Amino acid sequence: MTDPKVSSAITRSLQSFSQYGDYDATAINSKFDEVFSSDDDFLTKVDLLDAIFDENPQVDELREVFFDLLMINFFSEDVKKLEDDYLETPEWEAIEEDTIDRGTELLNVLLYLNECQDEDIEPELEDFLKEFLLVDEDEFQDEYRIYEPVITNQILIESPVSEIRKVAEKVDEESELRELFYPIMCFFQNPDPGQDDKTTIADSAVNKSFDMAVLEILVSFN
Repeated sequence: MTDPKVSSAITRSLQSFSQYGDYDATAINSKFDEVFSSDDDFLTKVDLLDAIFDENPQVDELREVFFDLLMINFFSEDVKKLEDDYLETPEWEAIEEDTIDRGTELLNVLLYLNECQDEDIEPELEDFLKEFLLVDEDEFQDEYRIYEPVITNQILIESPVSEIRKVAEKVDEESELRELFYPIMCFFQNPDPGQDDKTTIADSAVNKSFDMAVLEILVSFN
C-alpha cells in the first residue's frame, strides 16, 4: 500500500518538476506507484526506486528526496504488516546501517508534519526546531550544526522570498541543507500557498524544478 499523502506528494512533485523544468516527469508516475505499493521488502524497494532513476537520469536530482518518501511510506504503511517491535530489531538496524548515507533532511520535516497532523497543530518553524529537533538541548548538537543555516535565519520567515533566495545562495556548499534551504523556508513562511504564491516562489527559486517539486511534497503533507 501507498500512504495517500505519499502518493499525492509523488504526483504533485513530478507535475511541478515537469512544469518548471524541460522534462515530462509525469510519464513515470506509474512506475513510482508500482514500487511504493509493492509488497517487496524495504531494501528491494530501494533497488527498484534506484532503477527508475538510473533509467531516467533527467529526474536524478529527486532521487534522495524520493528515498525520504519511501522511508515515510515504510513507517506509515509497510510497517503495519510487520511485528510491532520491528523497528527495534537487528534486521531494521542493519537496514538503517545499509542506508545511512541515503535520503535528506527533508525526512525530518515530513516526520514533523505527520506529528502536526496527529496533534492537530499548525506547522511552525520555531516549533519544528525547538520542540521536534530539540536543537536547544545539549545532546542534540548534531541537529543544531545541521540546521544552523535555518536557526540563524529564522527572521526570513517575515521577509520576501527574494530575501530567502539571497541567503539560500550563501549556504555553505557542504551543508546538508544547501539544496533544501529555499523550499523549506518558503514552506514554513507559507504552509498553504495559493497559485499566485507559488508563482512568486518559483520566480525567486534557486533551482526552479527541484525547489518547486520539494515545495509540493511539503504542501502535500500539510
